[in-house]
Amino acid sequence: MPERAPGAGPDGDGAGLDPTDREILAIENLQWKYQGAKEMEIRRRLHLSPTRYYQRLNVLIDTRAALEHDPMLVARLRRQRGDRG
Repeated sequence: MPERAPGAGPDGDGAGLDPTDREILAIENLQWKYQGAKEMEIRRRLHLSPTRYYQRLNVLIDTRAALEHDPMLVARLRRQRGDRG
């Protein structure tokens, strides 16, 4: 079972985000102990392929609503994306 990252949690109320967007951000706030666990949870909770999930996540973290919902998470995800690209 995934664990919540220390200090993680949305700062906003999720206004402007649909339920799937909120679930994506919630999944990104979890820490995963086992390889493949995150992908299994994505399929179980969202019924999305991991590829589609990450495509949607990349669009989501560029939105103002996501930034307002959880600024620390979105900043971390943007930084990680920049490091990879």
